[in-house]
Amino acid sequence: MSALIDDVLGLPDQLRDALWRIETARLEPADSAGLMVCGMGGSAIGGDLAAAAIGDRLTKPMVSIRGYELPSWKTPEWTILCSSYSGNTEETLACFEAAEALGARRLVASTGGQLSDQARAADVPVIGLPGIFQPRFAVAYMFATAAEAAALAGVAPRIRTEIDSAAAFLEVQLDPIKAQAAAVAESLAAGPTVIYGSDLTAPVAKRWKCQLNENAKAPAFASELPEADHNEICGWSPGSGAERMAAVFLEDCDQHPRERRRFELTAELVAEEAATVVRLETVGETRVERLLWATLLGDLASMEIASKRGVDPAAIVAIDKLKDGMAA
Repeated sequence: MSALIDDVLGLPDQLRDALWRIETARLEPADSAGLMVCGMGGSAIGGDLAAAAIGDRLTKPMVSIRGYELPSWKTPEWTILCSSYSGNTEETLACFEAAEALGARRLVASTGGQLSDQARAADVPVIGLPGIFQPRFAVAYMFATAAEAAALAGVAPRIRTEIDSAAAFLEVQLDPIKAQAAAVAESLAAGPTVIYGSDLTAPVAKRWKCQLNENAKAPAFASELPEADHNEICGWSPGSGAERMAAVFLEDCDQHPRERRRFELTAELVAEEAATVVRLETVGETRVERLLWATLLGDLASMEIASKRGVDPAAIVAIDKLKDGMAA
């Protein structure tokens, strides 16, 4: 457990190392119609987080593809970033091959495996990642790679300086984040959790959900405002079983005033039935700082919950069983 917590707390240094690895890959810029980030699980979330961090500075589409196929509207003018920590993710390998058939520009981020072998054989640039983490703990590398790929593809400005500054910011914030993560874990360890986000925090809510699933072995779900206000809030009704569930509201300190009001009202409504409601507001000056602050908080909270539940955060028994079934 302690080694994994060290991996989580190492996020600032991992961000710096990621930027260095991208720089040494000597990737060439090429104007594109957009950027597709192909991956699964911890290898895919980096694309979602990077797009949110860039926000309205995106000048062309940036989308995450989770599956075996590229969308029907694809064209050769797109840049395709294939991210697979292991290099053996079958869905990502399929997208890599589909991008080749399309004739699109391809980039790869991986520790090795089939993906790196195929990329190097085809003279596709590879950003080599350190093979010392559980894939879900390599989020710094996947985030920085997606952000840099967006700049290289001409779909967004470069945010390298903001990422570097965020690393320093997180180092200062480590102790307060650890304390807050422990407090959050006290509230959430008992049962299923729904994590709500909006705009900047929407992909962070997804990250929290996945970390609670994998690290804490707990049922968790992610949802997004304002959409949830048009349907999901009806599920928090008397007799629905909601009294066994907790809710987390990830609010951005720089969010739209109407979104702030929605968070307030939604939290009040959910609190009438939920076992627990936790409201959190991001800390930081830039979108990158705030997004990574909230990401690190969720990662640490999931580890604290794993400890309280007495489970091994490294074990992924269900995933291994599923992979064995797929290989049969």
